[in-house]
Amino acid sequence: MSAPRLRTTPLPGIGVQYDLVTREQRHLSVVAHRDGTRTVGLYRADDPDSCAESLRLTGAEAGSLIDALMPTHHSASLLYTTDLGLVAERVEVAATSRWNGRLLGDTRMRTETGCSIVAVLRRAEAIPSPAPDFRLAGGDTLIVVGTREGVDAAAAILGRE
Repeated sequence: MSAPRLRTTPLPGIGVQYDLVTREQRHLSVVAHRDGTRTVGLYRADDPDSCAESLRLTGAEAGSLIDALMPTHHSASLLYTTDLGLVAERVEVAATSRWNGRLLGDTRMRTETGCSIVAVLRRAEAIPSPAPDFRLAGGDTLIVVGTREGVDAAAAILGRE
């Protein structure tokens, strides 16, 4: 079987559309919007030009879906957090969050939850190992590593308005 073909179409002012036809001849498309959101479209089997279902995802949701679809995308030399009893998740800082504009250290994340913020994704930039004086902004996605309970607590803290 030949490799699937992914067709890329620039959408000026919007982003990029990626189209894939599966082995079962189903048409899928993903529009990667400039604001980081994604729209996933599944087209009808009887009419591949007619979209049957469309789903809008935030950047964080799209990242989680990527992680679910490619769980083995890591190098063999990297540790799998689940093997260690840890989880790594993306947690978004909402524009309405009380942490928007405040310092990462003000969250007392490690003290309160035992979790570490190992990176911040801001627009198209990744900021590894942010220091306590790093200023958070609405729309930031924090990569949080810790126990399941700790990451849930971190998400609750970051989600406070």
